[in-house]
Amino acid sequence: MTQSKFYCNTKALSPTERARHKVLTDKLVAQRTQIVETEKGYEFQYSPSAVSLAELSDWVAAESKCCPFFDFHIDLENEGTLLCLRLTGEKGVKEFVWAEFLVSSTM
Repeated sequence: MTQSKFYCNTKALSPTERARHKVLTDKLVAQRTQIVETEKGYEFQYSPSAVSLAELSDWVAAESKCCPFFDFHIDLENEGTLLCLRLTGEKGVKEFVWAEFLVSSTM
């Protein structure tokens, strides 16, 4: 049996950091306006009035500690009216994102 290289290091965040990260994760999942499948992952789109650039940056900083296998891309587009987060990585990361970030949930 082989272990997946895609797993979260649950000890990477302190209890306080983990609690804040959960709040941000729940907000990011709830506030997505669109999900775009890309070749190597997914892009989640947000309205900057619902999710701030600072919140998205805080989430990425914490997520990168526990899931360093992700490549993170943050874009502010359309004259500041669209905030995008792309999660990409090696082969297989797409399926991990699908399962962990509720991509199959209807919007």
